[in-house]
Amino acid sequence: MAKKQFTSTILHADRKGQPEHGVLHKPIHTSVAYGYEDARELVEVFQNKRQGYAYSRQNNPTIEALANKITLMEQGLTSVIFATGMAAISSTLLALLRSGDHIVSSAFLFGNTNSLFNTLNNLGIGITFVDATDVTNVEAAIKPNTKLVFVETIANPVTQIADLSAIGSLCEKQKLIYFVDNTMTSPCLFLPIKVKASLIINSLTKYIGGHGNALGGSVTDTGLYDWSSFDNIYDNYKNKESAQWGITQIRKKGLRDFGAALAPESAHHLSVGSDTLQMRINHACDNALAIAELCDRHPKVKKVSYPGLSTHPQHDRARELFKHFGAILSIELDDSLDCFDFLNALELVVSSSNLGDNRSLGIPVAHTIYFEMGPERRASMGIADSLVRISVGIEEKADLLADFNQALAI
Repeated sequence: MAKKQFTSTILHADRKGQPEHGVLHKPIHTSVAYGYEDARELVEVFQNKRQGYAYSRQNNPTIEALANKITLMEQGLTSVIFATGMAAISSTLLALLRSGDHIVSSAFLFGNTNSLFNTLNNLGIGITFVDATDVTNVEAAIKPNTKLVFVETIANPVTQIADLSAIGSLCEKQKLIYFVDNTMTSPCLFLPIKVKASLIINSLTKYIGGHGNALGGSVTDTGLYDWSSFDNIYDNYKNKESAQWGITQIRKKGLRDFGAALAPESAHHLSVGSDTLQMRINHACDNALAIAELCDRHPKVKKVSYPGLSTHPQHDRARELFKHFGAILSIELDDSLDCFDFLNALELVVSSSNLGDNRSLGIPVAHTIYFEMGPERRASMGIADSLVRISVGIEEKADLLADFNQALAI
C-alpha cells in the first residue's frame, strides 16, 4: 500500500489500531489499575518482558494511542507522553543526566526552559548557553563531560533559527544526544529526524492540540542515537535491544518516578485536536506572513521578527528547512506607541500567555514570560521592553489585517 500523506495518516491512526467496537477514536480509558488472571503476566509487564498495562502513571490505552500518533507524525521509533511540555523536558533530562554532566544549549530559549536549566546547574549539571544559529559556537562549547545539545527549531519569541542541520552532523560525529524542541514548528512543518535529532520534544498543548483545552507534552526517540554508547543507562533497562534503552529509562526514571502523567481525558482532547493540525497551521502561517509584512511596512513598528521576511537573518535557512515559516512573530513597537495600549486596542488578539491556539494571542514579553530573566539576559536575547509576541490564529486574514491596522493607528 502506498505511503499516505500527513493528514491522511494521522486522521486514521486510531482506526488502524483496531480499537474496540469499531470506534473511530480510541476511547477514554479512566482506569488507574489493570488486573491479570495470572500473576506471572503482571510480573512480566513490570519487568518489560511483556506488552501490557500495570498502572496508569506509566501507560494507559488512550495515552498510548496518542503516543502512536506523535510517533507517526515525527516518523520516529517510539514516544512517551507527559502532563506538559515542561514535564517532558525536565523528566527526560533528569532521567538521562547525572551530576557532573554538561549540556550545550541554545541561548535563545523559552523562558521556562531557561529557568529549568538554571535549576539543573544548581544540581551539578553544567549548562553552557551559546548562539546556536552558528554551529561553530556549539562546537566550541563542547567539553569532555558534554552529554547533550539542546535547541529549539524556532526560538521563542525573537524567532532565531538554530543551525539545525550542521548541529545534527556535529552531534552524530561527537556521539552526543541531539535534543530538539519542535514545538514552534510541529512535525507538520519540520521533521527533526531529517537533521539527525536523537530526541524530539513537543508541547502538545500548542499546535498539535491546537484548541487551548488540554495540557500535554511528548518525547520521541528517533532511533538514530546509539544508546549502547551512552554510559548513563542503568543496568535494569538493558534487558531489551539497545535501541529501546533510552526511551525505557525516560519512561521509568522520568515519567514513572517524577509522576508527571497525562490524564486520559486530556490525551483524548489532544488526539482529536491533532487530526486538523495541518489545516490549522497552514492557515495560521499564511495569516502570520501577511501580518508580518503589514507590520514591517508600518511606521509605528521598529522591527519585526519573522522568518518569512527576507530581512530575517535566517530566512534562507527557514525556507530550506520548513514547509512554512511558522505562526509566531514578534514586533518591537516605536517609542510613540505603548505596548499595553496597543494590545488593549486589538479586538481579535487575546492578551494571553499561551501560543499555538486557534485564536490569535498577544503578550508583552519583557513584562511577563521573560520577566524573571532580568534586563541583561533579555537584552542578550533581543527582547526589548516594547516587544510584543503574537501567536497568530486561524481567524480570517482580512479581519486580522484590519484589526492590526486600527490598533497601530491609536
